[in-house]
Amino acid sequence: MGQKGKGNIQNIEDIRKRTVPDRNFAAGNMEEDVKRRAGADMVILIQNWKKRLRRYRIYRFCLSLTLAASCIALMAMLYYQIDSSIPSVINVRAGEEESFHLGVPARGEIISVSDQGSSNIPQGAVDIDLSKTFTLKTALKSGYQMQVKLFGFITLKNVEIQVIEDQELIPVGTPIGIYVKTDGVLVVGTGEFQGVDGVSYSPGKYILKSGDYVRKVNGLAVTEKDDFIQRMKDSNGQPVVLTIERDDELMDVEITPMQDAAGDYKIGVWVRDNAQGVGTMTYIDNQGNFGALGHGITDVDTSTLMHMEGGTLYQTDIVDIHKGSSGNPGEMTGMIIYSDERILGKITDNSNRGIFGTCNQKALEMGTREALPIGLKQEIRTGKAQILCTVDGETRYYDIEITAIHLDHDNVNRGIELTVTDPELLAVTGGIVQGMSGSPIIQNGKFIGAVTHVLVQDSRKGYGIFIENMLEH
Repeated sequence: MGQKGKGNIQNIEDIRKRTVPDRNFAAGNMEEDVKRRAGADMVILIQNWKKRLRRYRIYRFCLSLTLAASCIALMAMLYYQIDSSIPSVINVRAGEEESFHLGVPARGEIISVSDQGSSNIPQGAVDIDLSKTFTLKTALKSGYQMQVKLFGFITLKNVEIQVIEDQELIPVGTPIGIYVKTDGVLVVGTGEFQGVDGVSYSPGKYILKSGDYVRKVNGLAVTEKDDFIQRMKDSNGQPVVLTIERDDELMDVEITPMQDAAGDYKIGVWVRDNAQGVGTMTYIDNQGNFGALGHGITDVDTSTLMHMEGGTLYQTDIVDIHKGSSGNPGEMTGMIIYSDERILGKITDNSNRGIFGTCNQKALEMGTREALPIGLKQEIRTGKAQILCTVDGETRYYDIEITAIHLDHDNVNRGIELTVTDPELLAVTGGIVQGMSGSPIIQNGKFIGAVTHVLVQDSRKGYGIFIENMLEH
């Protein structure tokens, strides 16, 4: 009995040992669990760190790229600004001292003389610091070439120094009527028309384009719009060969006219053979030649400089002025009577610097003012100046302010920025209006330029061309 009971007690102890958890085993499991959790946390921590590192590298790359792009853009702007501050052509008077202050971190070296086969100037013998005021004085009536180097070692551009004789011009400032005959027939655009079968046709499309000049039809010269249209009608649907000028090159193209609903043969183009307008005469020189407008005559539809066969100046009367306002440039309306007794002269040249030609006696009588010496661009200063124009039947001077001077030679007719300040002119026109192009600009008794453009946003402000640029036509 006692043994049996003892045996039961032992069995109970065995059961208790088997049923009560082993503390050492539980602690081991917890340790493994902690390690497992710590490992997982470490993996997550490493993954997050890698993501942050990748983002940091991307940010750093983008920042570096932005910084590099900004530096390139800044250098490009600096280069452009310096390049624009240095004129491509400098005119100086023979035997006179001309002072310049370009204020750019560059040096200039005279490298050649235009009338010599090769330069005999030793390298570095004539070196100019363009960051400071410098003076040029030449005795030869020829030209020089100056090489400009940015910071003294980066070649920037070559500048032509031209020696000219002093010149005087008569400022005019009176309105003129302009009639220009195109050199050939100008193609304004192409379009469609309805044929006899009800189908739309456009034979000239993809063959001719705006700005083309038709010089010949089947080898015969054509100069008038009506003549061109009649030749298309007379083609009877047979192919025609047009000799056209495009981008200063002559070429032949073939087009087959089609009948429209009325039975006339057409090629589907709009053409023009002349242009008319009102402007202002700028000057008359001592040989009886004139300059006007300060910009070329362009076609109103194609905006291209018109190739001119010939033209005529007419006396005109201003009959109305539409005052300029913000966003709406004003305009002078002139009445042109195309009669021989109102002819003022012949137009011989139409360039981006203006229109030029010869005056007759009637035009010469308009030049009643005293001739003035021309003012070169380096002599112009910001500040007060005057323009000479006719807005109320009387030709007289009005006050303006020159606000900026752009010496870049490529900016042909926008070298002078100006603002009209005269209260009387502002009351009549609101500033600069269409038709005032060519009005002479005078400063300190010198003829320095002519009005060319008006700012649409502010009709008080506009641009002018240097007179020396006009004389280079």
